[in-house]
Amino acid sequence: MTAALSVEQVKLLDRFSTSSKSQTGTLYLTATHLLFIDANQKETWILHHHIAAVEKLALTTSGCPLVIQCKNFRIVHFIVPRERDCHDIYNSLLQLSKPARYDELYAFSYNPKQSEVERVRGWQLIDLAEEFSRMGVPNSNWQLSDANRDYKICETYPRELYVPRSASKPIIVGSSKFRSKGRFPVLSYYRKDNEAAICRCSQPLSGFSARCLEDEHMLQAISKANPTNRYMYVVDTRPKLNAMANRAAGKGYENEDNYSNIRFQFVGIENIHVMRSSLQKLLEVCGTRGLSVNDFLSGLESCGWLRHIKAVLEAAVFLAKAIAFEGASVLVHCSDGWDRTSQVCSLGSLLLDPFYRTIKGFMVLIEKDWIAFGHKFSDRCGQLDGDPKEISPVFAQFLESVWHLTEQFPQAFEYNEAFLLQIHEHVHSCQFGNFIGNCQKEREELKLKEKTYSLWPFLLDEQKKYQNPIYNEHFSQSFAILEPDTVSFNFKFWRNMYHQFDHTMHPRQSVLNHVMNMREQNKLLEKDIKQLEAKLGHHATKEETDAAFTKEPLRSVHPISPVHKTLQCFKKEQPLLRANDCIRTIEGANAADNRYSEYMEELSKTEPGMVSLEYGVARMTC
Repeated sequence: MTAALSVEQVKLLDRFSTSSKSQTGTLYLTATHLLFIDANQKETWILHHHIAAVEKLALTTSGCPLVIQCKNFRIVHFIVPRERDCHDIYNSLLQLSKPARYDELYAFSYNPKQSEVERVRGWQLIDLAEEFSRMGVPNSNWQLSDANRDYKICETYPRELYVPRSASKPIIVGSSKFRSKGRFPVLSYYRKDNEAAICRCSQPLSGFSARCLEDEHMLQAISKANPTNRYMYVVDTRPKLNAMANRAAGKGYENEDNYSNIRFQFVGIENIHVMRSSLQKLLEVCGTRGLSVNDFLSGLESCGWLRHIKAVLEAAVFLAKAIAFEGASVLVHCSDGWDRTSQVCSLGSLLLDPFYRTIKGFMVLIEKDWIAFGHKFSDRCGQLDGDPKEISPVFAQFLESVWHLTEQFPQAFEYNEAFLLQIHEHVHSCQFGNFIGNCQKEREELKLKEKTYSLWPFLLDEQKKYQNPIYNEHFSQSFAILEPDTVSFNFKFWRNMYHQFDHTMHPRQSVLNHVMNMREQNKLLEKDIKQLEAKLGHHATKEETDAAFTKEPLRSVHPISPVHKTLQCFKKEQPLLRANDCIRTIEGANAADNRYSEYMEELSKTEPGMVSLEYGVARMTC
């Protein structure tokens, strides 16, 4: 590690500590991290890209305070002895945490010492063509279209798109011109058992009266691609008031009079600006020290965060029920189709398909509905120095919604909350190439697959840490759909997301961690049992070899346990030792114990040595 700047005698304060104690150590500034090492050599690493805000407070008698807020909700409070050193660190962090170009991100310099073959294999781990094939697409009603092969129709969509077979290229092109950002209706998820589909797009450019025949034909084609149910839902994820306001700008929502066989539904999820403000209020509440229970709960309610999570989940439940119970296809959109649309489509798929509730399946889901379909990770996560109004916790809301589902259905998910937290960590770290950029076209231009590494193989290498110990695959697959109860009292504050770095707040016990530790102990015991069985088998083989040279087979006087019928008698070559000298008992057992009296009588006879587990206890004669 080469430090560009180091400052000694820096104090690290604990924002929730009831005492005024602090840790004193040295603060190092490197090209990629801020590192604090205390007197006990404990290291605190903060990646520059995780830093959301840096604040230099007024000078005090003990030094100059420096407060750093991170995107992963870590908050660190340093006291730097000299104001000049504090000023240097402050200016450096402002510059390093807001790079101007993509090639300044950590992913382009990160080197895990993998070979080029391993890098390529890591990027090939998720294959979306294979995922659509798993769903049963292409088929007689859905086909792979090459209309967007060169990103000519829609720059923010992937190259490969699945559309109804009856949708010709002129219909696709016409529909794209009538949709915001050219994001025309395409397939997101196909349910094989009833042929219902989840499709996604952006809002129509309808204004107050405009219509487009090609767009109407596109929706009719989606409806006809589902032979079991001819009507379909169009779900606008926005509040109705917002959608109506967009009409004045020449946008808006579908007019049911112009589209045949559609049922229109608003679900009322607020926009990115409301969500950003809500999260900021939440962080103020959970970051305030010494709040009473009433003040905390009141603040949690007034920030509206859990109310927004509830709205997102309810929209997903509506979609999943329409697919599973009514067999109706659903078209989902918001304004531009890359924020709320991604939330609802991915959560709806998660409720419908147990594959997405596995570790590998969840990676596929994120690749499909978030990365490939152009959620603007760069803008929403503030990867570069840009417009702060574009930053919004849209993906964090998705992860929190999934966490709420894992709380209601703990046996249905292969992954635990540590998996969700680790993904959230790396969405903001810019350590891997998966989440860099705003769309696939931009990622190809950046040559991310040639210059950076994929996150997914690194998570799979450590998947033992992310496995839910009470996951039951049969339980997960037994539901046609997960139906979470979205009553208000089922939504709670996600402590381990917002306070994961506040270790001194209060002692914690994790039931899942305890179960995981017990499972690891059981595995070690099972390994010991196998080793002992292997040793017994080795001794048995040796006895069989020795017995082959005797003239007459040796027989046991007492019956052998069925489990060990294959064990042979020891060769009778030497006089047996006295029973008291030969018996090996389990600790705490003694010869006077009634349970062993029968064996004592048998062992007192001059018979060949035997191993018997008939009473569940191993004893061996020599």
